[in-house]
Amino acid sequence: MEPLLIVNNIEVIYHNVILVLKGMSLAVNKGQIVTVLGNNGAGKTTTLKAISGLLKSEDGEVTDGQIRFMGERIDRKYPEEIVRMGIFQVMEGRRVFEDLTVEENLIAGGHTNKSRSKMKRDMGAVFDYFPRLRERKNVLAGYISGGEQQMLVIGRGLMATPNLMLLDEPSMGLSPLLVSEIFSIVQRINKEEGVSILLVEQNARLALTIATHGYVMENGRIVLDDTVARLKENADVKEFYLGLTEVGKKKSYRDVKHYKRRKRWLT
Repeated sequence: MEPLLIVNNIEVIYHNVILVLKGMSLAVNKGQIVTVLGNNGAGKTTTLKAISGLLKSEDGEVTDGQIRFMGERIDRKYPEEIVRMGIFQVMEGRRVFEDLTVEENLIAGGHTNKSRSKMKRDMGAVFDYFPRLRERKNVLAGYISGGEQQMLVIGRGLMATPNLMLLDEPSMGLSPLLVSEIFSIVQRINKEEGVSILLVEQNARLALTIATHGYVMENGRIVLDDTVARLKENADVKEFYLGLTEVGKKKSYRDVKHYKRRKRWLT
């Protein structure tokens, strides 16, 4: 059975000259949480934008390879078409509509829903996952806390009733306690709503607690992929992320003797 999402050997170029992704491949199965790890500039966010179609608004394009979702090619489609197909990207940096209330933000997320009763039902589900949003529903989104804004953008994504949610650095700038709460809710959404998740995250420890499969990205390429259980035990991954997050020394896989390139996702 074909995975829900297949990114097959894509190349992404910005402004017709800047090559950002080179031979990038990954897959997400239905009901799966998959994470993409890597440091700043690795190409993680570009990968998500290639999938959601948002590259087009930044003068970027997929110039080679292809992206398939539910068996259909999507790399030539516009963002609004891709949202209607069931992919929603939660952008990095908690981008809320600051001059709208929490409730109005959620309504904006559900604009593809035609039925008022479905809109009400979906909003009730969002408030069940994020009770704090119910308490703040009449407050302007620009005046709620950073953690509440992160909950709001995830809730707004849920209002679009996605099959696949793309999460870009949801832990950024939040306290460990809040991050833990948000990540446990993301797990619930995955299990209870059946929403597949593609998670981009610099915090490797965190990402590896909720995903089942992980990819490591460096310089626009996938350099390693495996099950999370194996990645957690991989000495090279431990060494790389220990250097990245605890010592501040960035280490490259090119320097790791036992690193072996895997290409299972291409076969």
